[in-house]
Amino acid sequence: MDIRFLTAVDAEVYRNLRLEGLQNNPEAFGSSFEEEKDYPIEMFANRFESQGSYTLGAFDQGELVGVATLVQENKLKLKHKAGIFAVYVSPKKRGLGIGKKLMVEAINKAKELKGVEQLNLTVVSTNASAKRLYCSLGFEVFGTEKRALKIGQRYFDDDYMVLFL
Repeated sequence: MDIRFLTAVDAEVYRNLRLEGLQNNPEAFGSSFEEEKDYPIEMFANRFESQGSYTLGAFDQGELVGVATLVQENKLKLKHKAGIFAVYVSPKKRGLGIGKKLMVEAINKAKELKGVEQLNLTVVSTNASAKRLYCSLGFEVFGTEKRALKIGQRYFDDDYMVLFL
């Protein structure tokens, strides 16, 4: 398993995995497949080159099978925080510790960023395995947003979690 930061050359494989995630687990993302399916590859490539944003990829024999994005806040009063977004591991590779490896690398990167004191993330309240992983790494729930997402006629709550570095 090779874990590294993605660059512009990874944009197409990232896009493919992201679209898979949006289809397989729509409740886990604020975006939808319908919104992102027509986004140009260049948009994803530009994300990987932007200041303060770091997307990690887990590769298994050259295939991208998991991702996690770390974004540092850039406003003066928020610079002490960073967020973790878009964590996803392909279903065929779940249960192998890939999510944990991605999260550990994201946490380590956050610790290297000047002034970052805490990491925030949100997770759908019913995602027990993700919540177990985050708790095992020291994250704690500090609030719940009821009906945070609506897919069709179904609502999903989000738990807000924090890790103080």
